Amino acid sequence: MDHGRNEFATNESLKSRRDEACPVGLPSKSGIYAARAKGAELWDVEGKRYIDFIGGIGVLNVGHAHPKVVEAIKSQAENFIHTAFGIAQYESYVAVCEKLNRIAPGPTKKKTALFNSGAEAVENAVKFARQITGRPGVIAFSGAFHGRTLLATTLTGKSKPYKVGFGPYVPAIFHAEYPDAYHGVSVEEALASVDHIFKTMINANEVAAMIVEPVQGEGGFNPAPKEFLEGLRKKCDDNGILLIADEIQSGMGRTGKYFAFEKAGVEPDFLCVAKSIAAGLPLSALVGKAELMDKVVPGSMGSTYGGNPVACAAALAVFDIIEEEGLLKRAEEIGAQTEKRWRELANGAGKGVIGDVRRVGGMCAVEFVKDGDPKQPNGDVAGAILAEARQRGLIMTTAGAYAQCLRSLVPLVVSDEMLNEGLDIFADATEAVLKS
Repeated sequence: MDHGRNEFATNESLKSRRDEACPVGLPSKSGIYAARAKGAELWDVEGKRYIDFIGGIGVLNVGHAHPKVVEAIKSQAENFIHTAFGIAQYESYVAVCEKLNRIAPGPTKKKTALFNSGAEAVENAVKFARQITGRPGVIAFSGAFHGRTLLATTLTGKSKPYKVGFGPYVPAIFHAEYPDAYHGVSVEEALASVDHIFKTMINANEVAAMIVEPVQGEGGFNPAPKEFLEGLRKKCDDNGILLIADEIQSGMGRTGKYFAFEKAGVEPDFLCVAKSIAAGLPLSALVGKAELMDKVVPGSMGSTYGGNPVACAAALAVFDIIEEEGLLKRAEEIGAQTEKRWRELANGAGKGVIGDVRRVGGMCAVEFVKDGDPKQPNGDVAGAILAEARQRGLIMTTAGAYAQCLRSLVPLVVSDEMLNEGLDIFADATEAVLKS
């Protein structure tokens, strides 16, 4: 049976079928229908080639269809695809946990549980923090993105489109300021906003956890300064609060370390991992200090599909690839070259329109504004450049509160030649839009 597949399909014909079969609430920004992909390249059903600068939204640090991942998936699928770890356990689940326990930031002994998605890892981190501490409150930060389930949506610090019409939200969630030097929010002001919450909204001794992205993803690739993460750690320690690191987008080598918290030298209590851990298969992890993880009530932690054996096999291949191909070092090289080219563009054709270029390792973003003013985000220009670049064969996506940023999460296996080809397309698209 072909299940509706059509070798003569076009992007437009598939869009018509999609519009008929799928709800409008599903994102459908590009109009591209993929036929195959390899490394940092993707071809649509019409045969058009694209350089992929978004990698499944940060999921493909080792690239599309890496041969070692494909082989690991095939080998595991031939043995067994699913048992449910709570019924018949298997070595690959344990091996993934062992690896994460070794590489997680900080010297404290760790333990790990596996789930399906980033949002699920976040949900469990908050649930367990509440159970362990006996407290209800959670502090998140403005501009944050933690997922689309109800609790994760509540934690997210951006209203449209993520929160529209979904209330009432989960109670006892509070949002503090996230430091953002370009937009005038200092580390001191951000830390003071946490104290303001303690003073006016919830006592510190009623707060179970703080959850923070060390580099905001959807929020515009804003990096948290070391001093900010150190300040949060101290506030947590002083008040018996658990610190949750959301490294779903920044983790698995994207910033030049396995996890961005390593760069700050700060140890979180819980670490949420997903996206690039399994090269596109659904897998997430919650890594925690062992003494905390062992306080979770038996039976209150679990998932039917979490830690699926095929996904675990893919994850073990990903770890090998990162180490064997030196992808942590490669992330820094990719980021440095991208930043260099974008700063040249900002000082040339994009002067006054490109307001800021930000990066941590290979996690890079460029922000568009009007008249060089950080207070005037220019989502229209960012969107126009996105569309023009796509027409020229480069896939990207936006970020920021006003979709005013374009970001790069290009697979870390990209060659120098292909990286520069993509950066050339971006520069040409930017110049074309600004001249129009």
